[in-house]
Amino acid sequence: MATLLFRKTRAEAVGDARTAIIDIGSNSIRLVVYQGPARLPAILFNEKVLAGLGRGINANGRIEDKAIDAAIAALTRFAALAREMDVARLSVVATAAVRDAENGPELLDRVRAIGLPVQMLSGDQEAVAAGEGVISAIPDADGVVGDLGGGSLELVRVKSGAVQDRVSFPLGVLRVAALREKGARSFRNHVGQLIEEAGWTGRGAGLPLYLVGGSWRALARLDMALHAYPLPIIHQYEMSAEAITRLTRTLAHIGKGKLRAIPNISAGRVPMLGDAAAILGVLVKHLWSSTTIVSSFGLREGLLYSALSAEERAQDPLIVAARDEGRRLGRFAEHGDLLDGWIAPLFGDEPPALARLRHAACLLADVGWHANPEFRAERGVEIALHGNWVAIDAAGRAIMAQALFTGLGGGTGTPAPLELLADADDLARARQWGLAMRLGQRLSGGVAAPLQRSRLEANAEQVSLFLEQSDLPLYGETVERRHKALAAAFDRSAVMGINLK
Repeated sequence: MATLLFRKTRAEAVGDARTAIIDIGSNSIRLVVYQGPARLPAILFNEKVLAGLGRGINANGRIEDKAIDAAIAALTRFAALAREMDVARLSVVATAAVRDAENGPELLDRVRAIGLPVQMLSGDQEAVAAGEGVISAIPDADGVVGDLGGGSLELVRVKSGAVQDRVSFPLGVLRVAALREKGARSFRNHVGQLIEEAGWTGRGAGLPLYLVGGSWRALARLDMALHAYPLPIIHQYEMSAEAITRLTRTLAHIGKGKLRAIPNISAGRVPMLGDAAAILGVLVKHLWSSTTIVSSFGLREGLLYSALSAEERAQDPLIVAARDEGRRLGRFAEHGDLLDGWIAPLFGDEPPALARLRHAACLLADVGWHANPEFRAERGVEIALHGNWVAIDAAGRAIMAQALFTGLGGGTGTPAPLELLADADDLARARQWGLAMRLGQRLSGGVAAPLQRSRLEANAEQVSLFLEQSDLPLYGETVERRHKALAAAFDRSAVMGINLK
């Protein structure tokens, strides 16, 4: 991946350098600036321009002059913004439209003339990047990744954290309209034949199809709006084959004005929704996919992931992000990990998936301290539900939100919409986490040493808190009350003892 090193990073920012990617796609050109942990940096800035480079290629094999001019104007702005933002490393990539166009090399020359070291990605490179983007955000992904761009469609088999087979088709959303003009049956047959000739028929049997690309994300937002889905987070949103069929029928009758009124669907995507739904329906049928799952990560995030070391790739992105958020918003950087270890003896029977959510919740346990005291619990819910997390579904967000709501003083009730998103038993367990977290924070005052010198233990009759003799003054009235509330959540009594270990 070609990169541009701008200027020496300011000394105070060396440990938190900014990186950026400019993606010259067939439909849009986008600049994204990142900063934060290498495994999951936060997005500082994100801007796109719908230049439509691939729009006229089917007609004459060339990118239209006005599209090139729009692209150069956007890229000139993006290069200037990256410099103003003190980006230490900028990567610029171009994909299908530039790759396929007769005058693609001319555009690349103009891009290089403004000082951007653009790299042309092959179809295979584009597919690998899309696959690794999904793996970055859904580490246990096992299925087929479908990346629908403006000029091409990439299919990638991902399993066990690795990209396996992949293929690229000239089926971008900007090309689908012309194919559909020949009739629905002709379109379906054409796409099915391409998939069969490539040896991909049935390759997704019983597996999810992971959806990458702005047009498919827009489809998911439409489905959310139509069903009044209670959590408007696109990542890991699931749509069945039946839902896609319903969407296709709905799009045939709904007016574009109504579509433009739906939140978070850009006006530029609206004309493409029908084509995006059509290609998706055919794809699910011929791959024999069991369902579809939307990924908010794709090519750009895959490029970032590919640059990581093996050790960095192995890190859990949810834990990395929660730890970073907890350090930024909490009072004591080390407290979240210590708190998780301190309450863990009460939850030794938990499966790894739940224990992982408990760890993330503990890392976020102090994020509400600087909010208005009357709204700390609500702040915790907002962060858990709406945070920029990956490797977590809606149920997982709701479970974390319940733990933070209880841990930050919201009580043992369940605020809306958590009960619509997660199982009641899991929410009950999360309330226990919250009460245990709340006890640990009050006992320790948020610092490390009291947790390190004390321990929790549970048996069939009681929840015991053991303190060293010198720490007995820490067991004040408030601590005792929280200890009893925790024990009551287990239907047991609270016992305080001397730590002899």
